[in-house]
Amino acid sequence: MISPRKYPADFGQLEKVLRRQQPDRQVLFEYFVNGDLISFVNGESFAARETKEDQIRAIIRFFHRAGYDYATIPSRYFNAFSFENTEHEKIATVSLNEGSAITDRKSFDSYNWPNPEQGNFELLQDLSLELPSGMKFIVSAPGGVLENVIDLVGFERLCFMIYEDEELTKSIFNEVGSRLLRFYEICSLIKPVGALIVNDDWGFKTQTVLSPDMLLQFVFPWHKKIVQTIHQNGKYAILHSCGNLTEIMDIIVDELKYDAKHSFEDNIIPVEQAWKLWNERIAILGGIDMDFLVRRKPEEIKARCLKMLELTSSKAYALGSGNSIPTYVPIGNYLAMIETINE
Repeated sequence: MISPRKYPADFGQLEKVLRRQQPDRQVLFEYFVNGDLISFVNGESFAARETKEDQIRAIIRFFHRAGYDYATIPSRYFNAFSFENTEHEKIATVSLNEGSAITDRKSFDSYNWPNPEQGNFELLQDLSLELPSGMKFIVSAPGGVLENVIDLVGFERLCFMIYEDEELTKSIFNEVGSRLLRFYEICSLIKPVGALIVNDDWGFKTQTVLSPDMLLQFVFPWHKKIVQTIHQNGKYAILHSCGNLTEIMDIIVDELKYDAKHSFEDNIIPVEQAWKLWNERIAILGGIDMDFLVRRKPEEIKARCLKMLELTSSKAYALGSGNSIPTYVPIGNYLAMIETINE
């Protein structure tokens, strides 16, 4: 059983975290969770909900019952656009070389670029009437600028293309970036949307996927525009990006001006250390390591969460996982994490 939420929903508490202030109480944050967990918490099958409307209703109910001040709605739930790619094997781990829809100027010119205005954005407005008092939506996109380019081109091919055809490389990034910019512009104008997650993985375990100079040339100009657009529309921009980003954190904070950073791993930089380094400059979200959540006992998880909350006093920090809650995270371990706030 899940403990009843301790506090009424209040998105303003998460706003304080995103402004690097100390909220009036402890705050939870999660990017997304799996359907089995939603079913467990809601007491009814998520898989049995056939329409997008009913799925969003179930997501709202889950986030409210679990103690969050918002509901995260990934773009697929309102049928947003996506970048079509060549078919490849659907397995748990896929090589970064799999993409091949765009290999040269000819395939770029013939590619069927999607309409960024495709999507049932009205669904968010309509279902906001079913949000419990105090809650808002947080929206994420159909992948990030770098992620989508790698998917379309393939990682090795992209690395060669950067040196062999810089103009084509820039054109691909511009086509992808401009569409994601329009997506965030539309979503940030929707009143019940309180914040937006800009999801784009930039790092491996020891370094960034591309060099910082390459990121500055091709990727970051679009992120800067996305964040500016989100801020101009009065919303908050949360960066979800995996990997070792230590070398570019100053850029993330000072140039891109993200409000918060999400996704942390103990074998890169534990969230406790990340908070000490950067909480005065950017909010730190989640961070309870995925391997830790999977392998440790509930009492160990609860003890670490309590120490994290004691360290931060929730200033510029919201409690959650280092990434998300996939099916391999034991439900009891997830509950141990959130019950440090809900009990």
